[in-house]
Amino acid sequence: MVGLATVFGSGAMTNSIPEIENNDLLFVIGSNTKENHPIVALRMLKAARKGAKIIVADPRRVPLVRFAHIWMQQRPGTDVALLNSMMHVIVKEGLVDKDFIVFRTEGFDEEFLKSLDEFTPEVGEKITGVPKEKIIESARLYAGASNPGIYYTMGITQHSHGTDNVFCIANLGLMTGSLGKESSGVNPLRGQNNVQGSSDMGCSPNMYPGYQKVTIPAVREKFENLWGTKLSDREGMTATDMMSAAEAKTLRAMYVMGENPVLSDPDMQHTVKAFEALDFLVVQDIFMTETAELADVVLPAASFAEKNGTFTNTERRVQRVRRAVSPPGEAREDLWIIMQLSNRMGYEMKYPGAESVFQEMGMAWPAMAGMSYSRLNRGGLQWPCPTADHPGTPYLFKGGFPRGKGRFTVVKYRPPAEEPDEQYPFTLTTGRVLFQYHTGTMTRRVEPINRVSPGPFIEVNVDDAREMAIEDGAMLRVTSRRGSIELRARLSKRPGRGVVFIPFHFREAAANVLTNSKALDPLCKIPELKVSTVRIEKV
Repeated sequence: MVGLATVFGSGAMTNSIPEIENNDLLFVIGSNTKENHPIVALRMLKAARKGAKIIVADPRRVPLVRFAHIWMQQRPGTDVALLNSMMHVIVKEGLVDKDFIVFRTEGFDEEFLKSLDEFTPEVGEKITGVPKEKIIESARLYAGASNPGIYYTMGITQHSHGTDNVFCIANLGLMTGSLGKESSGVNPLRGQNNVQGSSDMGCSPNMYPGYQKVTIPAVREKFENLWGTKLSDREGMTATDMMSAAEAKTLRAMYVMGENPVLSDPDMQHTVKAFEALDFLVVQDIFMTETAELADVVLPAASFAEKNGTFTNTERRVQRVRRAVSPPGEAREDLWIIMQLSNRMGYEMKYPGAESVFQEMGMAWPAMAGMSYSRLNRGGLQWPCPTADHPGTPYLFKGGFPRGKGRFTVVKYRPPAEEPDEQYPFTLTTGRVLFQYHTGTMTRRVEPINRVSPGPFIEVNVDDAREMAIEDGAMLRVTSRRGSIELRARLSKRPGRGVVFIPFHFREAAANVLTNSKALDPLCKIPELKVSTVRIEKV
C-alpha cells in the first residue's frame, strides 16, 4: 500500500474522476480546469447541476469562475496565506472534524494551532487581496460540506514554496476529515498523458519504481536482486540541478526523452546555454523540437498510436495502449531504443516485449502486483491492486493511512522570490490555453487548431491598459531580469490589476524567456514558473 506523503508526492488523486459528480463542494485552487482538463471540468459542472457549490481560487478569472459560488482572486504566490487563513476560521469556529483528528491524525497540537493564529481573515486579506468575507465564507462552506473535494494543478506546485502549498492543502483535508471517503479527498490533476505512469515507474532522481527510496539499503538490495546488478546509493540530480551542472560543466552529457525543456523550462537563455555547454546531447522524440535542434544525435521515437504498453492517468488508472499503425521510417518504440542502448553499454536487457516489463513492475511494486495484461484487456485498474482478485482502489485511505496516522505540518508564509517594484511593476503568471498543448510540438502542426489559436499574446487588465494607453492588439515589449519578448496585447478582465498572463506554447514569444530559473522550492527543486516580475512597454 502507499502512504499519504507518497500519494501527494506522486501527484496522484486520492479519489476518482467519476466521484467528482457526487461532490457537494468543489474547491479548485491553482487550476484552470475547463481549459487544461476539460473532461474533468465536465464532471465538475455535472456536480454543480446536482447542487454542488464550487469555490475557485485563482489570480485570473478562469472559465470555471462563471459556474463558481465564490471566486477568491488571490495575488500570485500567496496561496499559503489564503489556505492558512481558511484553516484559522475553521479552527476558531469549531468546524474541525474532532473524531477524525483524534483517531486518524497526529500533529494537531499547540505548535500547529499557534502557527495559524496570526492568519486571521484580516491578515489573509492584506496578503492575498481576497476580501476577508470571502475567506470566511469559503472556509465555512468547505468545512460544512459532507463530500468536499480539493482539486489543484501546477498553479499550486510551480512555486518556490510549492511544497508548502501542498502541505497546506493536506492540512485542510485532514482538519475536516475529507480523506478516506468516497467523492471527497485531495486531488492533484496531472498535466500530461502518462506523467503519472512515469512517476510510478521511478522517473524521479530519488526513487525506484513505486516511490521506493534509493537511499534505503533494503530497497536497493531488492532492486539489485531483481535486476541482477549493483546499484548506486546516491540520489540523482533533479532537472533544474542538471541544467546548472551542465552550465558549470560538471555534467557533460544528457539524454532528453519526450521533453522539450528549451520551451518548457524557466529562463530560456539559461537552458540553451546549459545544453550548448554539454559535450554530448541526445534527444529522443517524435518531432524535431527546439531542444532536438540543439542535439548531437536525434533518435526518432514512436508515438502513442505506434506502440504497445500501458499508460497511467491522473486517477491512478492503468490502461492498455495498443499499436494502431507502424512507426514511420526509422522511428522505433521507446522500449526498443532503450534496450538497444543498454545492451551496447554493457547491461543486457532481454525483454521480449512491453508485457514482460509490465510483469516485472508487479514484482517491483506490490501496488501493481495484481495487474496483468489479461485483466487490463477487460478495462483499466487503479492502484493499489495488490492481488489478482483485487478490484483496484477507486479511493485511498478508506481503512486508514498505511503510515499509521496522517500528519499535520506547520507551514509558514513566504512571499514569492520576486515582488513588483519600480523597475518591474507587473507580476507575470504563465499557463496554457484550451487549443494548444504544452510546447506546441504536436498541436501547432494542426492547421485548424492554429486558426483558432494562431499565436502568442499577453493578457493585460483593462484598467492597467487604460492607464498606459495600450490598445487591444498593440505590440508590447515585455521584459524581466532574464530577457525580453514582443507580442500582442489582449485586453481582459481576467487578470487582476498589476497581473499579466502569457501562455507558454509559442516559440516566437516564449514566456519562459522571462521566468526565473534561480528561485527553487527547497525540497523538490521545482522552479517558480508561476510568479515573475516584468515591465511592459509599447513597441
